[in-house]
Amino acid sequence: MTDTNVVSVTVCMSVERCDALDALARVLGCDRSYLVTEALAQFIGAYEGWTAHLKEGLRQADAGEIANAHDVAAAFAPRAWKG
Repeated sequence: MTDTNVVSVTVCMSVERCDALDALARVLGCDRSYLVTEALAQFIGAYEGWTAHLKEGLRQADAGEIANAHDVAAAFAPRAWKG
């Protein structure tokens, strides 16, 4: 780990999940801590992106920059199932 500002965190998990984590670490040639750190980085990145999109959507809604029901229906009409 190259980050010099680190903190130790303890988590509880099932024995099965810990065994799977250890097995994956052995296969990849790294340690459990590295895998957990990488997984958390991906998880945080995904949710940061999601919340940014959510906040932008709320900003657009507040600014009135959203389509009304008629415009949405017209846009999707060509794709509507005619059953």
